[in-house]
Amino acid sequence: MNSSIIDSIKSLPPLSATIININRIYADENSTIYDMAKTIESDPMIIANLLKTANSPLYGFAREIKNAAQAVSLFGMGLTRSIAIGKSVKNLLNVDMQPYGITSEKFAHISSLQATLMLKWYKQINKQKADKLYLAAFLQETGKILIASSVIQDDEVITFASEVETSNNLAMVEKSYVGVTCSEVTALVFQHWNFNDEFIEIIKYADNPSEATNEIKEYSIALNIVKTIIPINKPLSEVAINIGLKKAEDAGYNCKLLENTINEIVELQ
Repeated sequence: MNSSIIDSIKSLPPLSATIININRIYADENSTIYDMAKTIESDPMIIANLLKTANSPLYGFAREIKNAAQAVSLFGMGLTRSIAIGKSVKNLLNVDMQPYGITSEKFAHISSLQATLMLKWYKQINKQKADKLYLAAFLQETGKILIASSVIQDDEVITFASEVETSNNLAMVEKSYVGVTCSEVTALVFQHWNFNDEFIEIIKYADNPSEATNEIKEYSIALNIVKTIIPINKPLSEVAINIGLKKAEDAGYNCKLLENTINEIVELQ
């Protein structure tokens, strides 16, 4: 692995006290929606992001969501935690995605699209698994931020970007330049932040699900399918969708269910 990536991970700032409290509340079976809402309301950035997400057309709530209590009630504790953590993690990192040929805003949008596709698709399969996969899908490309930074430091932006532009396998491009894939870097980031082992392992094998243990393989395969359909260089392109659907078919999924969900996402763009 490129030494600059290791150094970047070691120098990452800690998660905020609010995020630590959100994790604590989520883990406490005696906690309530009121507890979660009260904690979120103490952080203006998190509440702003939560309300922005709640009122996005991607979720299609029938009425405007105006406060944290409403948002938590509609999303539930698990999804609320995922949205809060996801947005906060992205805000902690300096984002320059020039090597991938996109802006930081586009990168954030694609991360949201991946998470939304995962949620809408998997809640039709297993709602409990969908809640778990939502956060992983939203954060699985985090490592690209550090990879981009390393490519910039090594003055390889032009060659890297040209390969990214045409590639249908970004993990292979990443490995050839920095020695690791995005999913491996992302796993190290969340290991640094002391996330639970299962979450780390699910993401770690998202680029190589065949190497995952049986306990987490389904999750890693699902992440791989979603990032294949919505890659940051060609999100929701015909080629990306077809490759992703073929992976889903090979994994034994109901492809019609996934295809209908993709069409729903495309219509919202």
